[in-house]
Amino acid sequence: MRKLTHLFPHLCILLLLALLATSCTTKAPAFGERGYTEKGKASYYSDKLRGNKMANGDRYKPGKRTAAHKKLPFGTKVKVTNPQNGRSVKVRITDRGPFAPGRIIDLSKSAARKLDMEKSGIVPVQMEVVKEGKR
Repeated sequence: MRKLTHLFPHLCILLLLALLATSCTTKAPAFGERGYTEKGKASYYSDKLRGNKMANGDRYKPGKRTAAHKKLPFGTKVKVTNPQNGRSVKVRITDRGPFAPGRIIDLSKSAARKLDMEKSGIVPVQMEVVKEGKR
């Protein structure tokens, strides 16, 4: 019994080290992986762009929930949240852009309406990948 009592503190230390090692190996999702997030500003497409060809070859339709991102693969689905009012929308990446400094995503008119950003035009957002696109 004395031997077990003597080993108890050493076993506790080993268990603690094992727990610390596993918690340290948890990493943030890589770019484009499910759970990947970005913060920045969002803008939305002008109605004048209706019918224009997007980078993925489709035509822009304001009623669809689509978006442009500089680098995320086409088909990636992201959840965009407006922290000013808590509203969010899921969109599919179909185009490239925006190219204005500080902007991370350009939304379709339908998506912008869902976030209640039509009047302001540009709002701060948080974007999270919910489904990975094809690379």
